[in-house]
Amino acid sequence: MIATIVNAVAIIIGTFVGLLFRKGFSDRAKESVYNATGVISLVIGFSMALSGTHILAMALSIIIGGLIGTALDVEGAIYRLGEFLRSRFAKSTPTESAKGAEAGVATGGFAYGFLNASVLFCVGAMALVGSFRAGTEGDYSLLLTKSVMDGFIAIIFAGAMGVGVGFSALSVLVYQGALTLLSVWVRPYVSQEMITELSAVGGALVVMIGINLLGLKKIRTGDFLPALLVMVVLALLFKYIPIL
Repeated sequence: MIATIVNAVAIIIGTFVGLLFRKGFSDRAKESVYNATGVISLVIGFSMALSGTHILAMALSIIIGGLIGTALDVEGAIYRLGEFLRSRFAKSTPTESAKGAEAGVATGGFAYGFLNASVLFCVGAMALVGSFRAGTEGDYSLLLTKSVMDGFIAIIFAGAMGVGVGFSALSVLVYQGALTLLSVWVRPYVSQEMITELSAVGGALVVMIGINLLGLKKIRTGDFLPALLVMVVLALLFKYIPIL
């Protein structure tokens, strides 16, 4: 858990630094940072997505996961959680709207920053492998490396989307903490192939974030989170259904 706590603290520090820089930005500068964040998200997402080799399984995961998430209104639930956190811990600003879930993208909104940063920091292979190593081997090196990377990314994201990015540290604490604590029992069922394909699906979600940030199309990224669980099921079937 030590490395996960360090990771969460790095995100908080990065957010604080990003907010300090953001205060002096003109509207044009803020737009520039926002666009840069979108492009960075696309680059990260594509690099992750292209690591996968089971294209059919990825397609099925994203389609089925999206349908499940839409039926359950996963993004709406995440936005409501974000708005709850904002109402309890953060000051309201004119750009923060409780209608974010319905609108799809609430530019600069607390819940929007919380959602996007949570997805980005939790879906990668480093979070999975690092948590397993920390829990089963006591090796914190990968999570500590991820902490440094997440801290710098948090600076950029906070500059574009505000304080909500910092609260994604809670998501990292819960997600990576749970994986670390459960790793002894879960690890035997998790292969390197599964981790690679999960990272690829996560990359597709990060691409969606980039598309949203650039204003190309409004995608309810949160609704596609169940795709990760669908991929876990499909990965367990790889040896029985080679076509996947």
